[in-house]
Amino acid sequence: MSIKHLGFKVAAAALLLLSASSSSYAVDSASAEFATGNKTQMARFAAQWDWQNKWWQSNGTHIGGYWDLSIAEWHGNRYNNTDNQSQDLVDIGLTPVFRFQRDDKKGFYGEAGIGVHLMSQVYNNNDRHFSTAFQFGDHVGTGYVFANGLDLGIRLQHFSNGGIKQPNGGVNFAVVRAAYHF
Repeated sequence: MSIKHLGFKVAAAALLLLSASSSSYAVDSASAEFATGNKTQMARFAAQWDWQNKWWQSNGTHIGGYWDLSIAEWHGNRYNNTDNQSQDLVDIGLTPVFRFQRDDKKGFYGEAGIGVHLMSQVYNNNDRHFSTAFQFGDHVGTGYVFANGLDLGIRLQHFSNGGIKQPNGGVNFAVVRAAYHF
């Protein structure tokens, strides 16, 4: 692991810890996600802050949401489109997520979010090449929140720079997610 990667990880972890330690901005939940796509695996850890708003409240349901601050490690198995070459990078993201859920926030839900991500280097794996380290990440997902606060879900996630600069290959991931609401 390079000094640049280590510094990036330490800075991101410090940001998460500082955010979590402030009582007025207490973390509402934490999550771990694992994903795969385009011969790349991803592990992501995040903290979430719930919004207090309840939009379109009707029949015991509403649209709410949360802020998601994450740090992820990507491991590509085909760097520069070459077998047996790998690429590791770190991704820090901030995403506002809208969630259609019951008023008690338990049971099934559907969600969608579009956020910003900064990567420690430009992704180049399996004939997919980003031209910038800045990317947008959007996702759609569904899941179930149990009475004890455990939240299990799945997502489809897409990363691209939104056409800021070419090439804009983009990459897609299938994601499994486990979260716990405090």
